[in-house]
Amino acid sequence: MDFRAIVGQNIKSEREARGLPQDELAHRAEIHVTYLSGVENGHRNITINVLERIARALEVSEEKLVRRPV
Repeated sequence: MDFRAIVGQNIKSEREARGLPQDELAHRAEIHVTYLSGVENGHRNITINVLERIARALEVSEEKLVRRPV
């Protein structure tokens, strides 16, 4: 699995665990919902700044969002 897909899946899992719809997370992270969808699907590269905003919106560490499954 490529790294973009791993990050996207981690973000999606954390979002779903909190019961947040994509549009709410996008609003909290100050990004467009179609951009977030692309990230979660592994189609978009994200910057460190966007990763930080998403992590903050989810109240998790950036490390948790980039961790590869074991």
